[in-house]
Amino acid sequence: MGLPEFMMLRDFGSRSIDKYLTSYEVNRLTIRRHPASLLVPITAAFGGLLLAGAGSAWLNGGSGTTILWLAWLGVLGWLVWRFIGWTVTYFVITEYRVTLISGVLNRRIAMMPLGKVSDITLDRSLLGRMLGYGTVVLESTGQDQALRNVVYLPYPEQLYFDISSMISLAKDESPDF
Repeated sequence: MGLPEFMMLRDFGSRSIDKYLTSYEVNRLTIRRHPASLLVPITAAFGGLLLAGAGSAWLNGGSGTTILWLAWLGVLGWLVWRFIGWTVTYFVITEYRVTLISGVLNRRIAMMPLGKVSDITLDRSLLGRMLGYGTVVLESTGQDQALRNVVYLPYPEQLYFDISSMISLAKDESPDF
C-alpha cells in the first residue's frame, strides 16, 4: 500500500500541469515541494494545541479558555490552508523551460526558459541535508527573473544534475519565448 496520490512528490501525468504546457513541450519532470515546507505550520499547530490544553487546565474554563481554543483553530486553519497550497504547487521541467506553478485561489506561473539559464546553484542547509531537501537557484543574464529561487525541493542533487544536463541541450534547441 503506497501513499495517496496527492501525497506523492513526483507526478508525471497531472492534467492541472498539462494545460500550462505548449503543444510541442514534453513534461520531463513534475515534482512537489518537500513536505518540510510545512514544518512551521505543523509546529505552530502542535505547540498551539499544547498551549491551549495547558491554558484550559490552568484557567478552569471561562472566556479565556474559549479564546485560547479559537486561536488554536485559527492556527489549525492556517495549517490546512498551507497544506492545500502544498498539494497544488508543482515544479515542472520540460526540455525548453522550468516552471513553478503555485497558488490555491489565484494561480501563479513563474517560468524561465532553459536556454536563458546561465548558472545553477544548489543550496542545502544542515536541516535540508538531514531531511532531504534543498534550494535550487537559477540565474540568468539580464534583469530579475520571475523564477530564481526554488525552495524546499526534494531530491536536490538529482534535480541539480537533471537541470544541468538539460541546460546544454536547451541552448541549441530552444524556441524563442
